[in-house]
Amino acid sequence: MTPSPFVKLDGVAKRWNGQLGVEGISLDIPEGSFTALLGPSGCGKSTTLRLLAGLELPDEGKILIDGKDVTTSAASDRNLSMVFQSYALFPHLSVAENVMFGLKVRRVPKKERLEKLHRALEITGLLGLESRKPGELSGGQRQRVALARAIVAGQRLCLMDEPLSNLDAKLRNAVRRDIKKLQRDLGITVVYVTHDQTEAMSMADTVVLMKNGHIQQVGTPEDLYSRPDNTFVAEFVGAPPMALLESSVLAGFGEDKTIGIRAENIQIVPKGEGRMHCTVTESEFLGAETLIGLDHAGATGLSVLRPGLSMMAEGHEIDITFHDENLHVFDAAGQRLSG
Repeated sequence: MTPSPFVKLDGVAKRWNGQLGVEGISLDIPEGSFTALLGPSGCGKSTTLRLLAGLELPDEGKILIDGKDVTTSAASDRNLSMVFQSYALFPHLSVAENVMFGLKVRRVPKKERLEKLHRALEITGLLGLESRKPGELSGGQRQRVALARAIVAGQRLCLMDEPLSNLDAKLRNAVRRDIKKLQRDLGITVVYVTHDQTEAMSMADTVVLMKNGHIQQVGTPEDLYSRPDNTFVAEFVGAPPMALLESSVLAGFGEDKTIGIRAENIQIVPKGEGRMHCTVTESEFLGAETLIGLDHAGATGLSVLRPGLSMMAEGHEIDITFHDENLHVFDAAGQRLSG
């Protein structure tokens, strides 16, 4: 028998003055999992998180946490913690005071507060910084204080809304690893909002990709990359995104279909031996490999990856080939048929 999900959203919808926020959001989240809500700006991922947090109330549907219907419950009654994009720290309080603030409000005994503080600072690498004010910390340290505050709350569910977007690239990578390790070590359930597919794909067990207030696909990072449900998923997930070809440029696929192919599944072959004849538009050296952009009248986003430094001149004409088993076939509406 399948265990009940720890978090369940069932047909949840939210609208403002008739304008769509989210519609028909149904999602089961197991306990101890890391779920990323991914999508472009305005897709409804933050609205979904706010509904889950109790910061907004749905117009339709139900929300359950640990078997309890919390659809209309206040945020304070949902037994969860939150980490925001803005660190939301009190500038006049020290690191220790910021971390323990919620415990103090809840009148947790001082001895227990100090034990939880030490544990949280140890986990987040902040020991020795207890007396510093937020203004004396780096961006990464401030975000770690916000994480420590979520840890001491001791809740089994933690919601994170774009927590790394204020950090530079190097810090983002470091704190990303911290968050994933924390989630595993503490066994908490994390729901994480991001527009950055690298964050979602590298951290999450399950990715929920959204567009225009609707869920497009739910699955593992591998599912979304290797078996996208539609052309939106195909183009959104992956760097570079999946190339899309009109079926008319390839024999045997009929009309009104779209064919998808990943850059790593394309090979450059001698002229006259390929399935398509293309023109090089750009070359981008990425370190371990070179990404070569290609132009063809019946294709969008076509590119090929070559190992090492393999620059090619703009305007150079080449032939490419690929195997049918690496092709993804979508119908006229962009929905997956096969591949």
